[in-house]
Amino acid sequence: MSCVVPVVDYEPPVLRSAPERVHLPGPRTLGPSHRPAQQPIPSAPMRAAGGFADAALRRVLEVIDRRRSLAQLRPLLAAGLVESLLPAVARHDGDGAARLRRLRVQPVGTDGAAAEVAATYSRDGRTHAIACRVEQVLTPTGLRWQVVALHIG
Repeated sequence: MSCVVPVVDYEPPVLRSAPERVHLPGPRTLGPSHRPAQQPIPSAPMRAAGGFADAALRRVLEVIDRRRSLAQLRPLLAAGLVESLLPAVARHDGDGAARLRRLRVQPVGTDGAAAEVAATYSRDGRTHAIACRVEQVLTPTGLRWQVVALHIG
């Protein structure tokens, strides 16, 4: 059974004073043996999973912000997940809109049919986390991606 589980807020209170500036030394030139390895190019299924997850998580945040209706999530989320968002929508007090910032997709298994996604979003100067698992599911219209687990922080 999939569900949305609220996370305890571990973030410190927002500082009202200007943060201290830290001066770091300038960039160094590294020799060929010290250069970081290049990131692997994601496979086509993982690019598709990332594109779907990006769109789905943006819609989830828009529903929580009450900028979209809950019904618009039904095709994207597994059964039961849409209803589990009701407490998150009820808790949101309308202070600022959430904006998805970064997204990381990690394949699950070797067939490219599932991925775990970790992302960050910001609201009112604070950064929060959101994570999900997306899987390809067979529907009457064909194979498509669907969010099967969702965790909002």
